[in-house]
Formats: sequence, C-alpha cells, structure tokens
Amino acid sequence: MRECRLAWSPGEARIAVCDDETLIDFALWRPGMSDSYGDVHAVRVQKAAAALGGAFVTLAGGGTGFLTGTHQEGALVAARVTRSAQNGKGLRLKPHGVLPQACEAPQVLGRGPTPLETLAARYPDAPILCDAPALMALLPVALRSRLERVGQAFDSVLDARCDDLMAAQTPLPHGLCATITPTPALTAIDLDDPNPDQRRQIDGFTANRQAFSALAAEIRMRNLSGAILIDPAGVALRKRPALVPFLAEALTDDPQQAKALGATALGLLEVVRTRGRPALHELTNSPGGHALAALRTILREKEGRGRAGKPQLRASVGVVRALEADRDAMAGFALDWGASLTLVMDPDYPDRVWSFTP
Repeated sequence: MRECRLAWSPGEARIAVCDDETLIDFALWRPGMSDSYGDVHAVRVQKAAAALGGAFVTLAGGGTGFLTGTHQEGALVAARVTRSAQNGKGLRLKPHGVLPQACEAPQVLGRGPTPLETLAARYPDAPILCDAPALMALLPVALRSRLERVGQAFDSVLDARCDDLMAAQTPLPHGLCATITPTPALTAIDLDDPNPDQRRQIDGFTANRQAFSALAAEIRMRNLSGAILIDPAGVALRKRPALVPFLAEALTDDPQQAKALGATALGLLEVVRTRGRPALHELTNSPGGHALAALRTILREKEGRGRAGKPQLRASVGVVRALEADRDAMAGFALDWGASLTLVMDPDYPDRVWSFTP
C-alpha cells in the first residue's frame, strides 16, 4: 500500500512516498524558503538577449530572472517560473497568460504547487500520514481529506533511508555502488563493482543492466537534473552502447522526462533530465539547508542537554541570515524547545559549522 509520510522539523518537512516498506519518492518542503517553482509573476523586461533566446527581467522585490521569447524592453509581462534558481543561475520563466488590467508593476500573481502538492498529485490514492500538528495546519484544504494523524511518520529505518539520499555513495543491486558527484556543468555517476569475483552467476553487463532501475530511482529522488554522465562498472567499451536501451527503459516513468541519449566515445552513458526544482544536494548544502539541519539536530538531542538559560546558536553569516528570514522555522523551534533561540553571527564559521549553547 502506498503512503505519503510527512516528518516535520522546524521549517522543513521531509516527504517520503512509500510502497509498503520501500521508499519510492522523496522531496523536501520548506514553507518559509519557497523555491518559487510554478509561481506566476508580472515581470519587467530589462534587457533583451536575442542570442540567448529571451530577455533578462526583474521581479517584485528586486529579484531577477530570464524570460524566454522575444520581448520589448520596459514591457510588463505575465510569466511562470519553469526552473527555480539553482546551480548558480537565477529563475527561468516563460510567458504565461495575460496580465490583469490593474497590474502596473512587478508582482506575484499566483503561487505554484508546493513539493507536497506535486507528490500528492503524482500519487492521488496515497493517504497523507503526518505526525506534527504544526504541519497539519499548513496543508492545503484540498489535501485535508487524505490526512491521517500518526504518532510517528518516520521510523528509524525510513529515517536512515532518507538520510542516505544526502550521501555521495549509494548501493545498487548485485553488489554495485554508485558514486554521485555534482559539478557546475553536469552530474557524474561512477558505477563501481567492488567485489566482481563474488558475483558468479551474473556477468558485469547484466549486473549493470539490472541496476539501472534502482539508479533511476536514486536520480529521481535526489532530483538530479540537467546533463548526467554515467560510467558503467566493468563493461568493455565496445559493449556499452548496448546498455543504452535498458537505461532508457528504466527512465521511462520519470516525471521530469529523463532521456538516455546514447554513449560517448569514452563509453559514458549520456542522460538529460529537465530542470525544475533545485536538486536535493543543492537544498541540503545551501545556507538555508545547513540552518534547518542545525535546528533538527539540536531538537533531536535536546533530551540529553540541560535546558537552563537562553538557547543560543552561533553560525555563519549565511546560516544566520537564512534563519532570520524564516520566521516560521524560528517560531517552530521556540515552541519545541520552550524558549526563543538567539542567533549569533560569526564570519569565521563556514556554513557547515555551528555551535549551540542551551
């Protein structure tokens, strides 16, 4: 039976779609840190860029983005966000509908679906199991009929499986292991076969072929997008193009239209996957991601801490600013801890490092 499970910590919901005991889909939802995906804006065209097939635009609040199509500089255009800011690049938009008559300046015209709404639509028959009243209040009205209150949405096994999605390495069937390395230009996936001699009843080609389904699931749950290059494990260069149809079949049901394009001269399998929301590694490694991870870690360990005095978090400039901008996350922490959190900005701290005084 499929279920959509929501585990809440201040500022962040981890959404795990499970089929019995198997994790089949995953997303992070941060209500106070919207990725803007699917939002509809009135944008002002600032500079045409015909060579790039569009124009640079400004949004409400001074944000910027790139709008596809031909537009007159200074014009106000209705546009929808088709790609969140990611990989060092800003929002990407495309024209969408007609502006309201009263609209005279950049503004938000409508919000896109949250990650929860996207997964709920993808699995319309799955009940939504939630363990946090604070999160239940944020659910859209249309989803509340599917809501079920549970004592604990994630058990230790599911919690560990979701944590594994943040790791660079992941095990695959038949003893293979995938090492996933994002770069600014592409994502490299190296398939390795640590113990080929222990796999006596299956050859290397078949092992790779049968691991593609699990690899495709990892690509989807981690939301790896753009160009992806896969280096098969232990398969001769001349045989690697024959793996492409099997990889294409494994990617068939991907909601982001992942496609296997072929094999390069070096034997790397090429995949392209449409960009939409930021990849999981970008979310977790951003200042906001480190900030919410710090709050989650502190609350997980709160039973072992003395809670006298006023709690204080010392962190980097980026982490502190991310928390200052997310009032809901700070309020949620104060409710769970029993006191408001004081933030101390330390320019010498990298984003990954923080210290906490209860």
